Amino acid sequence: MAVPNITFFPVGNGDMTLLELESGTRILVDINIREPSDDVRDVAKDLRDRLTTDEKGRPYIDAMVLSHPDEDHCRGLEKHFHLGALADYDNNAEPKKIVIREMWSSPLIFRRASSKHTLCDDAKAWNKEARRRVNLFREHGIGENGDLILVLGEDQNGKTDGLEDILVCPEKTISEVAGKAQSNFGALLLGPLLAENEDDDQELSKNESSVIFKYTIGVGKVSDAVRFLSGGAAEVLIWERLWQKYESSPDTLKYDLLSTPHHCSWHSLSNDSWGDKRRKAEVSEDARNALSQAYGGAVIVASSNEIKDDDVDPPCIRAKEEYQSILDDVAGEFYNTARYPTSEDPAPLMFEVTAGGLGKPSNKPSKSATAASAISAFASQPRVHG
Repeated sequence: MAVPNITFFPVGNGDMTLLELESGTRILVDINIREPSDDVRDVAKDLRDRLTTDEKGRPYIDAMVLSHPDEDHCRGLEKHFHLGALADYDNNAEPKKIVIREMWSSPLIFRRASSKHTLCDDAKAWNKEARRRVNLFREHGIGENGDLILVLGEDQNGKTDGLEDILVCPEKTISEVAGKAQSNFGALLLGPLLAENEDDDQELSKNESSVIFKYTIGVGKVSDAVRFLSGGAAEVLIWERLWQKYESSPDTLKYDLLSTPHHCSWHSLSNDSWGDKRRKAEVSEDARNALSQAYGGAVIVASSNEIKDDDVDPPCIRAKEEYQSILDDVAGEFYNTARYPTSEDPAPLMFEVTAGGLGKPSNKPSKSATAASAISAFASQPRVHG
């Protein structure tokens, strides 16, 4: 058994997070793989160091989630990942491309692209591969690893009719990954939200259509050790709507770990422009409520450039201050991927999942170990739900 963990890669203003479950199953949420340089870490190598290979020597991830098709969430897809039928895989390539056994993709984020929100080449490649897999399902039913897909969110006008076996509707929980049931894991789909009418559909941009999951990752006999809320680049409108929807059942939004939406942008917390109003900008009470449902000792991670006191957004110093205020109430901790462990040499930020909650951060790949040893090592770390 593996020690479950959650790793945030330092990718600047972008997202790239790897979840490793107790079974060894790996789920990758977004990528932003840039060309390495003195100022850009080789996160492709970091990722490969954390993967295993199949019986044919091909590196793979069990599932990959695309929160939305902006370049800073899918950069490097074509270069580093195999797309198309596995029969066409090039075993002679160096380095070998990474196989995506199962895609988790929303049709809404592509339909809502527009002249103002165009698709980069990697986003188009993801969309093409998703369509290939959906068409295979329509023709042959659920396929094999490398052809699998889950469709996140029901689309309008019958566009997702006939996909019921691979369709995940909001408020449903995924407990299987690439066809295998997972113990101590669940992925509760909270977004994208289906538009209420045609005008509403026009208002929802790619960011407002971000896939939002609350992942639950446990260890040993503890089935709900860590709850991780991941919201892509969802902005204030979505968080307001989620609070209006779950105000009477706020536990739905409670988390031990939060990845700040849109790289710690003020636009996820306010309808006011930080650049225009600066300190006079007002926070949206509903959006803040949605993003402040933290358990005791919670951790918030900003996957972004270094956060400075300036007029840049994202990341925004005012948003950081608001998240720190949320954490003050629960004795939590805030991390910025650009500053871990140092701003001069940022490295992957990994949290082990233990019976006591999140372990202390590390930048070293987790080694396989028994769940029992993981529980023993961290049994003394209390976890308070507050």
